[in-house]
Amino acid sequence: MKKLDIRKDIATRKYHKTKKIFYMIYRYVMKIVGRKYNATFTKVDNIKECKGPCFVIFNHLSRIDHFYTNEITYPKRVNMIAGYSEFFRSHLHFAFKHNNVLPKKNYATDFVGTKAMMSIIKQGGSISFAPEGLASNDGMAKPIVPNTGAMLKKFGIPVYFVELRGQYLQNTKVCLDVRRGKTFAKISLLFSKEDLERLSGEEIDDIINDHIYHDEYKWQKEQHIKWKTNGRICENLDHLLYRCPKCGAEFNMEAKGDYIKCKACGNGATMDDYYDFHPFDDTCVIPELVSDWVNQERIDIIKKIRKDENFSYSVKAKLGMLPNDHYIQDKQLSEIVSSGTITIDHSGMHYKDDNDEKYNFDLNYKLLFTTFTELDSKSMDVYVNGEFYDFYPEQNSVIYMNMLIEEMHRLHVDYYKNFKQNAYMYENLDD
Repeated sequence: MKKLDIRKDIATRKYHKTKKIFYMIYRYVMKIVGRKYNATFTKVDNIKECKGPCFVIFNHLSRIDHFYTNEITYPKRVNMIAGYSEFFRSHLHFAFKHNNVLPKKNYATDFVGTKAMMSIIKQGGSISFAPEGLASNDGMAKPIVPNTGAMLKKFGIPVYFVELRGQYLQNTKVCLDVRRGKTFAKISLLFSKEDLERLSGEEIDDIINDHIYHDEYKWQKEQHIKWKTNGRICENLDHLLYRCPKCGAEFNMEAKGDYIKCKACGNGATMDDYYDFHPFDDTCVIPELVSDWVNQERIDIIKKIRKDENFSYSVKAKLGMLPNDHYIQDKQLSEIVSSGTITIDHSGMHYKDDNDEKYNFDLNYKLLFTTFTELDSKSMDVYVNGEFYDFYPEQNSVIYMNMLIEEMHRLHVDYYKNFKQNAYMYENLDD
C-alpha cells in the first residue's frame, strides 16, 4: 500500500475548475443547510455576465461564508481558497479534493498556493478568497494582507466584491453555535480590467480596505435583528472581553449563558438576543457595544507597550502540528506534540519547549505581523519556516495575544497598518 504523503499530495496536485456535478452536489447540500441562515442575496452586478476568469473577494465574517459567496456567484463556478492546514483534516479531505479547493498558508510565503491560483486562471477559471486572510475574531474587519492590490493588478482580471452582513453574529469566533437571525450578501463589480491598469497597487489596497471596513455590532445596533441564541449569547465571550472596563483586571472575566462579569470586582452585565448589554446595576461600567469594549482593549495595549520598553507577556501553552502520513481525526486542527511557554515582548514572539529544543523558535516583527485562528478563539496559529504551529494557551488569551502582536508590529515595523478609520487609537497616548 502506498504510504500517504499529504504535503507532497498538496504540492503536486493538479488543480482544475470544479466539475459541474460536484459543484451542483455542493450547492444542493449547502442549500439544505443554509435554510436556517435566513439569507438575502442582492446582485448589483451579475457575475454571470463575466465570461472569462475573475476574482471574487469578500469580507470574511465567519467559517460559513463559503455558502454565501458560492450561492451568489452561481451558476458561475468559482474555486474557493482555504487555509493550508484545513487540507489535513479527515472530514474535509473528500470535499476539498473533489471541489478543487485551493490551499493557502495564512500570512506566509506560499509558492504552492500561488501556483494553484495561476493554474486555475490559465484554465479560464475564477477564484474566491478573503483578502483579510481569516474570519473576523471580534466582529470587526481586519485590514487586508498588504500587497493584495499588487497581486490583483498582476493578474489583471475583473474583481467582484461580496459584501457580507450578519454572518459573524450568526457564528461568532468565541462560540461556534449557529444562531438564527437575518444575514445578507451583496455582489458588485469592484475593479474592471481597466481599473486595475489605471490604479496603483497601493490605491487598490486602499479601495479594498474601505469596502472591507465593517463593525458587525454597530450594524446590528442599526438593524435591531433578534437572534435565536438559546440562552448562550455570552458563552466564552470572556475570550474576547478579557479586561474589566471598571477595575482593569485582566483575564478575570467570566462569561456564561447570557451574562459576563468580573470575578475581581463584580462589574458585569447580561446580554439580550439583540446583542445589547444590560448592566447589573448603576455602579457597573459596561461599554455600549462589544466592539467598543474590544477597541478599548486594543487602545490599552497600544498605550501599555509604548510606556513600557521592557513589556513582556508569557503563558504556558500546548503546541500542535500537522501530521503527514495520516489525516487528523475528530475535527481537530492539529496533533499536540509539545508543551512549553510563549513569550511576546518588544523583540518578537518566542516559544520555548519544556523538554525538546527542536520546537523552539524566535520570530521578530519583520517576519510576524499578526496571527490567525483557524476555527475559534481557543487556539492561535502561525507559520514558522513554512510549518503550521497551533498553540493552545492555558489562559484565555488568544485574542489578547493577537492584538498584542499586531500592535507590537505597528510600533516597530508598521508594514501591516491599521485602518485609517482607526487612527484615533494612536492619538493622545500620554493620557
